[in-house]
Amino acid sequence: MSEYLLYPGCSMESSAKAYYESMMAICKPLDISLKEIDDWNCCGATEYLSLDIIPAYALISRNLALAEKQANGTKTVIAPCSACYLNLSKADHYMQEDKSLDKKINEALAAGDLHYTAGTVAVRHLLDVIVNEVGLDKVKEKVVKPLSGLRVAPYLGCMLPRPDYEKRYSDSEHPDELDNLLAALGAEVIDFPLKTHCCGGHMTQIGPSTAFEMIYRLIAAADRYKADLIVTVCPMCQMNLDAFQDQMNGYYKTNFKMPVLFFTQLMGVAFGEKVEKLGFGSEFVSAREAMSRIGVSTPEPQATAKPVKKPSGLPMPQPLKKAKSNAIKTEEANQ
Repeated sequence: MSEYLLYPGCSMESSAKAYYESMMAICKPLDISLKEIDDWNCCGATEYLSLDIIPAYALISRNLALAEKQANGTKTVIAPCSACYLNLSKADHYMQEDKSLDKKINEALAAGDLHYTAGTVAVRHLLDVIVNEVGLDKVKEKVVKPLSGLRVAPYLGCMLPRPDYEKRYSDSEHPDELDNLLAALGAEVIDFPLKTHCCGGHMTQIGPSTAFEMIYRLIAAADRYKADLIVTVCPMCQMNLDAFQDQMNGYYKTNFKMPVLFFTQLMGVAFGEKVEKLGFGSEFVSAREAMSRIGVSTPEPQATAKPVKKPSGLPMPQPLKKAKSNAIKTEEANQ
């Protein structure tokens, strides 16, 4: 049994619950033991780093300091979320590279009785560990229901393979690790040239028209290559392509219905795990028809309310209601 520390990040038990459930389901057959870092905090996603470098990296590095303290034999932290993986990796790398930054961050950490020795913890994505540590041979051994007949588009998004500080991926622009994993499960993997293109990130919140253009490009390409579904490794990518696909269709007057699943969900199916344990049905675009092509019955997505349309422009605080004067109160009372 290989033991790793787990940094789940904020989305794994909320919007990416299917990812978390399917990850836990496949760990046992692969002899992976995950110990969640105690008292972890948000990595800050992308916003914090654009505001102030020191507080942002101190926030991120607090998790590394906790991991170093709780290592107990293992020095590898698995970060399943691509944004979390990138932030933790960058913090560790820059602290090793820049002694001044390292000093400032540790001064901040000291306020909480913590310290991080840069380079102590190895931050790795779940895909990397499965492909390069567990190995595809072991993955193939666990396959009891090959995904033969299922055409899949492998989509990594822009944050996972670059910058690749430890050279863990075959190519920063067109890595084949996810392709090879899906092929090991028996799926028909299409050559998807947009596999590392951006999904739009948080542009869905601040510039919907830009986000819809980026989402459209990915969904339309997968449809053009006749993929049954898109397979991703990132909660943000999955949410954007899945949850905002209907709004994108409305914007472009299209009718795409492209399911977007996590790679761990397909691994669980191939390993013979029950679909109830793999988070199926939590997606917005139903995967039922696609999965039925390989004889797997999955539940339809639960009915969900359409997202409330946000007002244009940046969010602004609402004006406080003015207290009524005594004269007005008296006049209302007399009416």
